[in-house]
Amino acid sequence: MRRRDLLCGTAALATVAGAPLAAAPAARRAAGDGLPMPAPTDALPPPAFVGDPSRIRLERGWLFHEGDVAPPRLDTHNATYLSVKAGNAQGAAAIDYDDSDWQRVRLPHDWAAAQPFVASANVAQGYRPRGIGWYRRHFALDARDRGQRWELHFDGIATNATIWVNGSVVAHHWSGYTGVYVDLTPFARFGDELNTVAIRVDAEAMEGWWYEGAGLYRHAWLVRRPPVSIASDGVHCDPRRGADGAWQVPVAVTLASVARDDRAVRVEARLLDPAGREVARAATDATVTALDETEARLSLAAGAPLSWSVERPTLYTVVTRVTGDGITDERRTRIGFRTARFDAEQGFFLNDRPVKLKGVCLHQDHAGVGVAVPDALHRWRLERLKAIGCNAIRCSHNAPAAEFLDLCDEMGFLVMDENRQFNPAPDYMAQLQWLVRRDRNHPSVILWSVFNEEPMQGTPAGVEMVRRMAHAVRALDDARPVTAAMNGAFFEPDSVSSVVDVTGFNYYQGDYDRFHQLFPTRAMTSSEDTSAFETRGAYASDPARHVISSYDDEAASWGGTHRATWRAIAERRFVAGGFTWTGFDYHGEPTPYAWPTISSFFGIMDLCGFPKTAYDIHRAHWIDDAAVVSIAPHWTWPGREGQPVRVLVMSNAEEVTLSLNGRALGTQRVDRIMGNEWQVPYAPGRIEAVARRGGRAVATAAHETAGAAVALRLTPARRVMLGDGEDAVAVTVDAVDSRGRHVPTANLPVRFTIEGAEIIGLGNGDPNSHEPEQGGSRSLFNGLAQVIVRAATGAGAATLAASAPGLRGARVSIARRALAPVPNWPEQRRAQPLAEWRRSPALSQRPPADVAPPDGDNNSWAFVRAGALVAGGGWRAWRAVVTPWRRVGAEGGVIRFDKVAGRAELLVDGRPIASKRDAAPAPLEARVPAGAGERVVLLLVEGGAEPAGIAGKVTLGAA
Repeated sequence: MRRRDLLCGTAALATVAGAPLAAAPAARRAAGDGLPMPAPTDALPPPAFVGDPSRIRLERGWLFHEGDVAPPRLDTHNATYLSVKAGNAQGAAAIDYDDSDWQRVRLPHDWAAAQPFVASANVAQGYRPRGIGWYRRHFALDARDRGQRWELHFDGIATNATIWVNGSVVAHHWSGYTGVYVDLTPFARFGDELNTVAIRVDAEAMEGWWYEGAGLYRHAWLVRRPPVSIASDGVHCDPRRGADGAWQVPVAVTLASVARDDRAVRVEARLLDPAGREVARAATDATVTALDETEARLSLAAGAPLSWSVERPTLYTVVTRVTGDGITDERRTRIGFRTARFDAEQGFFLNDRPVKLKGVCLHQDHAGVGVAVPDALHRWRLERLKAIGCNAIRCSHNAPAAEFLDLCDEMGFLVMDENRQFNPAPDYMAQLQWLVRRDRNHPSVILWSVFNEEPMQGTPAGVEMVRRMAHAVRALDDARPVTAAMNGAFFEPDSVSSVVDVTGFNYYQGDYDRFHQLFPTRAMTSSEDTSAFETRGAYASDPARHVISSYDDEAASWGGTHRATWRAIAERRFVAGGFTWTGFDYHGEPTPYAWPTISSFFGIMDLCGFPKTAYDIHRAHWIDDAAVVSIAPHWTWPGREGQPVRVLVMSNAEEVTLSLNGRALGTQRVDRIMGNEWQVPYAPGRIEAVARRGGRAVATAAHETAGAAVALRLTPARRVMLGDGEDAVAVTVDAVDSRGRHVPTANLPVRFTIEGAEIIGLGNGDPNSHEPEQGGSRSLFNGLAQVIVRAATGAGAATLAASAPGLRGARVSIARRALAPVPNWPEQRRAQPLAEWRRSPALSQRPPADVAPPDGDNNSWAFVRAGALVAGGGWRAWRAVVTPWRRVGAEGGVIRFDKVAGRAELLVDGRPIASKRDAAPAPLEARVPAGAGERVVLLLVEGGAEPAGIAGKVTLGAA
């Protein structure tokens, strides 16, 4: 079934000059109750794009330990000798390390999001301790899959990581933002032997001056491919329009081999239109040398396809397939047919039409979940931006999640894709090249940014560094320009602006005209601007309480207000556009205040995506195809009767009239950039703004005075979610008065319970709140809080309940539509092996419970391994001494014999726990009580005509 998502909210049609005018995407709730969020939608998100069916999620069954684990002291020559051999990692990286009492977690996982706020922790990281953590995962591979290519992919690990597979180091990774690809093939084990992945994550290392989280915070994958296959990120589809207007799609396919001999393969590419119909096909043959790579090139004649644009993001698909003797491998790559260029005089052009970049800078961070943002929440955040007319995203200052770019392709955003580390040394150049290889097929990506605000940007060394990095980018993708986000040095004799294709201005708006005059052939854009401060829902600054007014009056010394900044950009055609700092608030960098402030004030929206006044300012600036009007502030000011209230009205119409309780307060010609203001003596009631074009009303906005809060309300972003165990929905929490109106001044604690889903995050947008962001309670801040819920699997309902002292509680149900869970590689719960046994000689009588070889006797009892049977009648004792792993020692566990031949009795510490009366080989298991230290396991077996004893493996594991 094809499903299409809807933009936030609905509203009645308005008209302009007699023509229908669609309501703005940010339309408020039809009920007019004052809640500053859109009404719920019944739309489900469309299925996630699957480009590589060889990849299977590896996200459940991980074990996590917070804190470092010191390796054991190497106190002998032999221990030291073995420690440096392959497969013999020590401590928590060792195959046989006891991880039984580690916490079970699922990925994506940000362990810092659950940390308390601590004044002594790093201010830039939002006062959350990060530290060091360990992850371990065990899994089995079928023996029939030997000879295939196996890889591990980790899309993001914050921050530095060392990865071991089966006791061997396989990767060191020095960035929290670029992916880690591990060739698992030479280290893999098949059949009964489990594979063990261990990862040490050093989150003390920092790459940024913002909250970066900690841990395996993006998706992880196990990859199974044939011995000759398409390499990871090995397809480059690069649509080009010829001089005759016809489109071609050159396709370059990198093939990799783990085979033992050279292989001949067939490479085929097909172009599919949005409906899945084939448009073009091409094929070629290739020979791939064993353990080597080769590249196959094809070209697809696309003719006159539909264009990809911001308004109509039409996507085609290139299906690339490799076939041969026992080989089939396929990739699906979505592409868009569009041209993009920057002009030094006229700005940015998409499909040869001028488009002003109405952009925001984004960090991957959201209230409650930290950097472990679910895919569905990425979509919701982008919907919130689309609703204000935003058409561009700067991924600041690092590679985004791959799924984020998929969404930008689908939803029609233009993306500045940014590199993190400014360094052309091999380790860091590899990170830049990885970024370009992974992202170069996305039609949404229009710019590569090689750095952000580097002090060396005006030096000869900086120029040489950029030359090399830009060259590396162009070698992989010559279709997109290279930029750098500069914060100065524009006029230095040695400036990197001379060696990039587009000069990025971070602030310095006063230098736009001078730069353009001196360098009229250099294209330019504002790569970062504004840095204005607002506390959502506050309309008077209080420095003592770290509260900043939301009238768009205050900004950092290097920035400007939202209105003044956009005016400088909008008035200059040669400035391609701008990227506001920032779309959402984010943890860390708590400018202009420090402790106890733990997040930024910069966002157009707060940490939860709740709108500030800046939200409506940008709606007026950026929405051209629908009428908008808004009023700030709310109209609930008890105790201020008769006192003047500053009222800011933003609109994109021609004129606006403000009225209070039906009495007109005046009509003003709309100032679309700066807005219109009134000083209104406060009186309870209804304040309303009516926007007009051609004398006709085209949009209205109103606030009503709310009474005392009497009840809670829960409003989900969607009334339906997928029952796949992955889908997530943001639920708005607010308080209402006796008439059901939103109370914007409510600040009170709320508790939550849930069934049919789980709460994965809580927030309220307060930059000064130290309440936990995970758990079951959160206070309203200036009338609002948020709960992020993740669906259980299967059909049914997710039911969230909220309660607060003195108020009526609230319940909301979100329908769950059954959908097969996202495939995850099966979990393997590792058990402690009991492989080494002492076996007694044959005995004519049943041995006593304390039977054991005499001290020092290494001869009369045999040393045997599980699986060794012995013929002959009589009784024999199989005895093992084991120190159980910590979890079993603390909680008890289960001992499992895969197969015991003969009649048998099982004892632990001299106490019988199970028996087997049938002599035929069969499993035997029993519960082992808790107990620390060494335990004695005794299996008494009575033989007969057939061999008897322990016929299979024995394990001791958790119940």
